[in-house]
Amino acid sequence: MIVIRSTRVVLPEGVQPASIHIADGRITRILPHAETADVRQVIDLENLVVSPGLVDTHVHVNEPGRTEWEGFDTATRAAAAGGVTTVVDMPLNSIPATTSVAGLQAKQAAAAGSCHVNVAFWGGVVPGNASDLEPLVDAGVCGFKCFLAPSGVEEFRHVDENDLRQTLPILAKRNVPLLVHAETPALLKSFTAAGSPHQTNQPYATYLATRPPEAEVDAIRMMIRLAEEFAVLTHIVHVSAGAALEDLARAQSDGVPVTAETCPHYLTFAAEEIPDGATEFKCAPPIRDASNRDALWNGLQDGVLGLIVTDHSPSPVALKTPGDFKRAWGGIASLELSLAAVWTSASARGFGPGDIARWMSRAPSALAGLSDRKGSIAPGRDADLVAWDPDAEFAVDPCNLQQRHKHTPYAGRRLRGMVRKTFVCGSLVWDGDRLLSPSSGRLL
Repeated sequence: MIVIRSTRVVLPEGVQPASIHIADGRITRILPHAETADVRQVIDLENLVVSPGLVDTHVHVNEPGRTEWEGFDTATRAAAAGGVTTVVDMPLNSIPATTSVAGLQAKQAAAAGSCHVNVAFWGGVVPGNASDLEPLVDAGVCGFKCFLAPSGVEEFRHVDENDLRQTLPILAKRNVPLLVHAETPALLKSFTAAGSPHQTNQPYATYLATRPPEAEVDAIRMMIRLAEEFAVLTHIVHVSAGAALEDLARAQSDGVPVTAETCPHYLTFAAEEIPDGATEFKCAPPIRDASNRDALWNGLQDGVLGLIVTDHSPSPVALKTPGDFKRAWGGIASLELSLAAVWTSASARGFGPGDIARWMSRAPSALAGLSDRKGSIAPGRDADLVAWDPDAEFAVDPCNLQQRHKHTPYAGRRLRGMVRKTFVCGSLVWDGDRLLSPSSGRLL
């Protein structure tokens, strides 16, 4: 048995001094800070905050098929460096997509022996694959993801209400969630209506205007209606529009099984601050203005938004086509920086480490059906932990990032909160600035 102790351990009942007793990778008991007798090893983390390892339920690993964008090795290295001990891989951007058991098996084969943290998988809902959904549940996916607007890749087509009406009874039967990219295609606008597609160093506003908040609000309203009708847990991914929060709050108050997340980039950046041509900020839905950012923080405070996850969506630098928002791939890679990015803004707004644990560990693990093992520091849970210094500051140097491609909108930004150590099932996998236990993650 080993003990990990600190004067600041984030427990379900609050932050307090404690010693975490661990055997065979699991937490056996939580005792007062000084109680460490009859143990093989004591790891004293002094005054570092010890939180449950982050659970990121929105990660695009892209392997197999687009491993040159990102793979299980580099993605889970970045996760370990950022205190993320479990990722749930999205079903698209890999080839094949995870829309059948064969696609899932290809993912599992690619991941085997390459993961430095734990990895689970979402399945995908696309037109015509309703017969694949139950076999995917039996094979171990945590639930399903769909797009209401084009996904950006041909092998993962978006669905409409008729497709969902075939799908939702199956998900209700199997009691698994549906994660939804919620934008109504008819309300998206062409790029040429907002600005010339041939303009170099295009203003960010030319892209922002193509994906108005109304597209999110309209799609979310449809999903609330379907969630109520079919009684399926419906989770809205990467909410960027503060205008959608009123509908979500009303639905939740009425008992509709709908939850929602947002992402670090929506909570950090503001549209009016994005330089012309800075395509590293392009994502879908888009980063909106500062008042919208404030609304998202209010949504977290009120509990309407329950999760913060990254939507880690990497690509080679060439696909970001600097200066050209029309052609640039829409995705932000921030797996390694999520804790620091969120804490920098959260701490300035009066939130504490317990809020981080709720948004980034406990709630995501519940969404993925992993809360019996992950997301909390409590007896019986896996000893997945992150030790971090909430007061240490650093400037983001892209060259030091563990993700495959180093471009990031956070480059040069000063963030607060440094990950010092990451433990997966009680084993130290990340220490300071290096990986200690390669391939120590498990497929869940």
